Amino acid sequence: MGCVLGRERGASPPPEPAEGAGGEAEEARVRVPKVEAANGGGEDVGGGPPGGGKQRRGRTSRPSDPRRSNPPKNLHGEQVAAGWPSWLSAVAGEAINGWTPRRADTFEKLDKIGQGTYSNVYKARDTLTGNIVALKKVRFDNLEPESVRFMAREILISRNLDHPNIVKLQGLATSRMSCSLYLVFEYMEHDLAGLAASPEVNFTEPQVKCYMHQLLSGLEHCHNRHVLHRDIKGSNLLIDNDGILKIADFGLAYIFDPNRKQPMTSRVVTLWYRPPELLLGATDYGVGVDLWSAGCILAELLAGKPIMPGRTEVEQLHKIFKLCGSPSEEYWKKSKLPHATIFKPQQPYKRCIAETFKDFPASSLPLIETLLAIDPAERRTATAALQSDPSKVSTQQGNGC
Repeated sequence: MGCVLGRERGASPPPEPAEGAGGEAEEARVRVPKVEAANGGGEDVGGGPPGGGKQRRGRTSRPSDPRRSNPPKNLHGEQVAAGWPSWLSAVAGEAINGWTPRRADTFEKLDKIGQGTYSNVYKARDTLTGNIVALKKVRFDNLEPESVRFMAREILISRNLDHPNIVKLQGLATSRMSCSLYLVFEYMEHDLAGLAASPEVNFTEPQVKCYMHQLLSGLEHCHNRHVLHRDIKGSNLLIDNDGILKIADFGLAYIFDPNRKQPMTSRVVTLWYRPPELLLGATDYGVGVDLWSAGCILAELLAGKPIMPGRTEVEQLHKIFKLCGSPSEEYWKKSKLPHATIFKPQQPYKRCIAETFKDFPASSLPLIETLLAIDPAERRTATAALQSDPSKVSTQQGNGC
């Protein structure tokens, strides 16, 4: 039996990252704002990257944009004829344009390797090629259009990123028997959080440098394409048996326009890796949110444990201020953050990163100091970080640690 696009608005979109969840909330998602038709666009919806994948021959190319209304009838008809479910084409036509769907039964599930509120991830075998893949099954219980549009954004972003340190979306598969969509990714054997938690694994300084080089290279590609990941953490950094690190899970990612400010939600990034400006309610932010998370990862790898494991947002801010110092009076005035009056400490905290991490390799401290700057403008860019000492590793692009 086929699926029918639900008209009721009863289904709630995926939840926001749980406060205090730390590294546990792997599949947490922000609430999806209302998406207006065609030229509208709600808060934090994000436009699609230029290009939007391959176009059918003879069709005029146009930028992909998940804020668009239903695709033209002829495109919708072509997609349905090609095997795409009508409900998916009607809402996410731009995201799937130019691709042909695979059938879900052409993949053999071998093992369940991840689970979230609205998705399961399986290790699977492609029966047509014999390749091992990661199969992410996303459930749309009543096919709420806003939830489908939310997934369309992840597909668009993943399709338009192409880098050795970013997990590649290889295709999409659908099932005629359920209202589910399968995202087919390359398979990676490990994630950084799992390796770091293993008693048998002790990262050497060259390994840490190598992993950071790959992380920053992937972020540089994202940021150059105006994509914020907004959930950098160990469990989203996948590693294969050759030591290649790849950034995964773009479910919270957002495409920003550097020439136009647009309010974004502050309810992103898992708590332990969330920068202070988001905890203070910022809705205008940039690449600094990802760089802060990268700084937390670097210090965590060297310390052997998370450096700021707060249980609540208040505790997380307190830990940040104790380690990184509280913002200057100038920053409080210029930032005009919504929660500044609530969370501004009565007495300023002194920055003590160098003292706290005195046992770290000396070459790592300048980069940690930069990435964990309280003022996001002082975190600079991934490109600048790649030029710093800790990331100068003699590895060629595509080679692992």
